[in-house]
Amino acid sequence: MEIFLSKYGIAAAIIIGQIIAIIVLWLIASGVSKWISGHAGRLKPLTIKKLRILTPKQISQVFLGGIRLLKYVITLFQLFITVPIIFSLFPQTEELAFVIFGYILTPLKNFGMGFIGYIPNLITIIIILFITKYVLRALKFFARQITIEKLNIPGFHADWANPTFNILRFLIYAFNVAVIFPYLPGSQSLAFQGVSVFVGIIFSLGSSTAIGNLVAGLVITYMRPFKIGDRIQIQGNTGFVVEKSLMVMRIKTHKNEYVTFPNLQVLSASIINYNTSSDEDEEGLILNALITCNYATSWRTVHEILIGAALKTTNVLKSPKPFVLQTALEDNYVRYQINCFTKQIAKIPAIYTELYENIQDGFGELGLDMTTPQFRIILPPESRFPPAAEADQDEEDTEKKGRRKKAQEPEE
Repeated sequence: MEIFLSKYGIAAAIIIGQIIAIIVLWLIASGVSKWISGHAGRLKPLTIKKLRILTPKQISQVFLGGIRLLKYVITLFQLFITVPIIFSLFPQTEELAFVIFGYILTPLKNFGMGFIGYIPNLITIIIILFITKYVLRALKFFARQITIEKLNIPGFHADWANPTFNILRFLIYAFNVAVIFPYLPGSQSLAFQGVSVFVGIIFSLGSSTAIGNLVAGLVITYMRPFKIGDRIQIQGNTGFVVEKSLMVMRIKTHKNEYVTFPNLQVLSASIINYNTSSDEDEEGLILNALITCNYATSWRTVHEILIGAALKTTNVLKSPKPFVLQTALEDNYVRYQINCFTKQIAKIPAIYTELYENIQDGFGELGLDMTTPQFRIILPPESRFPPAAEADQDEEDTEKKGRRKKAQEPEE
């Protein structure tokens, strides 16, 4: 009887001790929560490469949520442990206590044994990731040296370095996934394999256009039809290339408008690149303007005015010298085309404006009119039919009137 009462005393002491432990735990959690709330303003935001991930307020809320969750988990664990301990004190419930202990210890044992057995695979994965990290660092270093032209590889252009690095990085990551996949826990299970197949199907069905743009971006990169900063014309839009990625290309027009083209559209479009004419080994881009003038003005005078206007224009090259082409002899005027060279591709609209102004001034200084008369002959109404045709028309009208009158008379 005394032993039985002592077991009740031990059980009561355990219960009281657990209640005190839970109260102390909740008081400590409450105090820590109040301290975090009071010092939330001293926390610094969580940033990764200048990208703000969490604000100080959000960080404090994460800590408070973690403390609250930990408090509930420890309380439930204490209650779950208390019951089998008390049951183990009495012979009638001792068996039930071992069953409850098994619910706790068996998962922990399986987890521990599984983790110990997984350690070789984990070491293999860590080694693969370690090697990958330093291989990518080496590739990035070489790409950087090629981009800043400290390392020159014959036939390999500097603007190919970053796209090639991105391609190699993608291939290395894909190779890593293929190598690491068998070492992942549960990778051999049917459920894991089924999810992998499902994700692959969804990706292949939903990314056909994206893959097409990606492949087109790679083709454009190595074709090199333009580079960042070039002035190009594509599908009626003229502007400077400000972005060239594996998916899209963007240009900025002279009106500060940004126009975006998918790479599939760029690959199938005709592109005019004005900057290729401004290279050192080129004469320059030829700007041209069409002018019409009547036959009364000598073509030598017109040539002199146009060439003089071009030479006065800022950013027009003196050598090669501007030249004039006569492109047509119309009925009332001659069509001239002034051609001049420039390498200032970014200033083309301003060059054209000044060129037109100089042409107007050149004609105005000599008192020459740039307008071309247009002639149109309008006949008066009475002269639209010749006399013979007019007589025939009168006879036809008289005959028509007689037929209408006869048709209106009643039959006898």
